[in-house]
Amino acid sequence: MAKPLMAKATAVWLVDNTTISFKQIADFVGMHELEVQGIADGDVAAGVKGFDPIANNQLTQDEINTAQNNPLYKLKLKFNPAASGEEKRRGPRYTPLSKRQDRPNSILWLVKFHPELSDGQIAKLVGTTKPTIQSIRERTHWNISNMQPIDPVALGLCKQSELDAIVQKAAAKKAAEGGVMSDDERRKLVSTEQSLEMDAAPKIPTAIEGLETFSLSDEPSEEKEEPIVDADSFFNLPKGGAEDEDEDETRP
Repeated sequence: MAKPLMAKATAVWLVDNTTISFKQIADFVGMHELEVQGIADGDVAAGVKGFDPIANNQLTQDEINTAQNNPLYKLKLKFNPAASGEEKRRGPRYTPLSKRQDRPNSILWLVKFHPELSDGQIAKLVGTTKPTIQSIRERTHWNISNMQPIDPVALGLCKQSELDAIVQKAAAKKAAEGGVMSDDERRKLVSTEQSLEMDAAPKIPTAIEGLETFSLSDEPSEEKEEPIVDADSFFNLPKGGAEDEDEDETRP
């Protein structure tokens, strides 16, 4: 349902100038009922000036009277032909000025970890242009050497649900094409929640690599007999005899 302009200021005006219930006001302006009650208590929207919905062509007096007489009645926003079709406007997503410098990093992240996404999908997700995406894909962007891949959800450029929806769409397209995917590619093409629920493939720790054939069975293993090494053979000493002793005695 369409919401009024300046919702909080409108709620302030309705609290101050009508006897409409907090629930009715909350449903009309898109706030929580306790928030509206906080406005009445002075804990919320302190200093906010009320915005008259009648003077600004958002409500009629008859609509307010009906809501005051019937606590179950839901206020309806007055039809404004000038605002018709505003929510369906097409075009790139608006990105605040403070976050526009982070868009190249988010594009690099999407190109690196989700190469299956088209330029149009990335442009719609983070609010950029196709030439910018193409330059990052081809690494011809003027600042490519200083860029770091950063998740667009962490940067606040899109919601996790929006990213998951696009990734799932890419997964369905990949499956329809019948292409064979590796485990890493399959994990990239599922949503974050699905990826976290998947069982990780068992891996052998690097510390015990090469011990796959190790057995704990009781079968005796064939052991090679090692030759016995004595001191003489180790140091390669000549064996002395009687002739050596005679030569020592005849020497002056």
